[in-house]
Amino acid sequence: MQNLSLIVAVAHNNVIGINNTLPWHLPEDLKHFRALTTGHHIIMGRKTYESLGRLLPGRTTVIVTRNKDYKLEGALVAHSLEAAVDLCLNDDEAFVIGGAELYQDGLKLANQLYITEVDLEVTGDAFFPAIDQQLWQETSREAHTSAQGLLFTYLTYKRL
Repeated sequence: MQNLSLIVAVAHNNVIGINNTLPWHLPEDLKHFRALTTGHHIIMGRKTYESLGRLLPGRTTVIVTRNKDYKLEGALVAHSLEAAVDLCLNDDEAFVIGGAELYQDGLKLANQLYITEVDLEVTGDAFFPAIDQQLWQETSREAHTSAQGLLFTYLTYKRL
């Protein structure tokens, strides 16, 4: 079985977005995201894809939507997270990259989490679900400060 990982950046109170955008600008985390996901399948909801506005280079995009007629040239389309994961079987690690609903479902299936904690208090309308500490073990933690002086921490968790 391949690895299914969730990759997410969260602010205080598990905020991950507002109005389908990130409520911060953190180039260092975008570079980290690119380094981890390039060469792999990335699974995202349709609204997350629309917020990006383009396919991300060097990755196979799988879009999850309930719309049975949805098609996008250059991307794979699935109608559930399980179906999306099935499209990634030839990949040793696939990544769920959002949004909130897919993270909720993905937390049940994933065996690894890459979380960037952003030290910000922001208003949001999309949230990452709480992590059950009985099911997950932190395996790495790296604290950083961005060029703009924003504190952030890369955390990795493995399912117990």
